[in-house]
Parts: sequence; C-alpha cells; structure tokens
Amino acid sequence: MQKMVGLLRRCVEDYHMISAGDKIAVGVSGGKDSLVLLILLAALREYFDKPFELEAVTIDMGLGMDYSAVEKLCGDWKVPYRLEKTEIGPIIFDHRKEKNPCSMCAKMRRGALNQAILDRGFNKLALGHHYDDAVETFLMSLLFEGRISCFQPVTNLDRTGIIQIRPMLYIHEKTVDHFARRMELPMLENRCPVDKTTKREEVKKLIFELSKTYPDLKERIFGAMQRYPLPAWEPQGRYKRPKDL
Repeated sequence: MQKMVGLLRRCVEDYHMISAGDKIAVGVSGGKDSLVLLILLAALREYFDKPFELEAVTIDMGLGMDYSAVEKLCGDWKVPYRLEKTEIGPIIFDHRKEKNPCSMCAKMRRGALNQAILDRGFNKLALGHHYDDAVETFLMSLLFEGRISCFQPVTNLDRTGIIQIRPMLYIHEKTVDHFARRMELPMLENRCPVDKTTKREEVKKLIFELSKTYPDLKERIFGAMQRYPLPAWEPQGRYKRPKDL
C-alpha cells in the first residue's frame, strides 16, 4: 500500500492534480483499475497536505451487473457511493445495433458521468488510466489515426467546468493487477459484448510481442511523451522513470 500510494502521490504532485478543498469523484466501473484508484485515493486522503473530499460514482450500463460488492467496499473505506442507472447498453447493442459501438458508448458514459458529478457539485473527476493505458493510447493514435496524441494527465472540460485527473499514470498495469488481487478487491466481470475484441486489445498484444525483443519499449515511449512533451505531459515535479514493483 505504501509503495502504491507513493507512486500515486508523486503523479498527483508532478501534475498538480489536487488542490486543497477539491471535491473529487472517482469513476468506478467495478474493474481492477477503478477499484485500485478508489482505495489509493481514499488512503491518500488520510494524510495528504491538501485536504479533499472523495466520492465514488458508477454508471450502470443496463447490462445486468450487480454493484453491491462495490458499494460495500466504498463503505469499508468511508467513501460515499452513488449508482446512476442508465440504458446505454441496450440502446447501443439492442436498439441501434452498432457495428462499432466503442466510440458512442464512451461518449454516452462520459456524458452520464459528467452530469452525475455536476449534480453533486464536484469539480474534479478521477479516472483509472494507468501507465500502460497511456502507452497504448499513444500507439493507437499513431497507428490508426496517423497522429501523435494521447489523453492528458489533467484535462479541463470547458463545457462543464470539470477537471479530469489520472493519478495512476506512474503505475504499471501488472502492478495494479497484483495489488487488486492481494487486496482481494471485488472485481466485476465485464459484460460488454465486444470486450477483448477492440483496437486497444490489438495494440496491447502488439506491445506484448514487441517487448519480447525490446524489453524497455513501454518505458521509452512513456519517457518520450514527457521528455519531448505532448501537450500537458511535461511533469512539474522531480520525475523519475516509473519502475515495475
């Protein structure tokens, strides 16, 4: 826990993600990434020198998932929990029968999540993207869109006034996975019909194969994003290359 919170805190400080008095909502899907982010922020909240409020928000896609275990976890960590029910899943897969549903699904989920936290008066939204997500997104932009781009560590959403933060960018996916299992977090099975068949999954497999020949491939890509920074990617703190734990 100490190592994980240390990595998260370093990312928070490098990109000035949290200010005193912030009201932060965590987007909790029930997967390992969002659950780990939730408890790391809850642990940080106890001693961080900039006091902040924390709440968990889940967007129920209408796919028949049971979030009672997530609600109990939030209670154990003294984090208020809010479940927003939607029909996003049935709309996309049953009514519209989208052939390429991911983009529309992501847009609808973001809209529902942003509205939920605006209704609660929160000013920041914490998302569970980690180190590997950043590398994969960078390569996806390059391979499929022909541009050099990635989501930003801190994103200001002008239309809503919400600031998105990604505090786990210094933590590798396998570290998140090991931590979630050691903590016995109630990870939910993804019921999305197209799970594991997306472009991201293709890039994940590509990186895995390339890393057999170039073991430090991910570290080089992530370092390049900061040393020759993409917009908003240059860290302001004393950055050191994240290492596997």
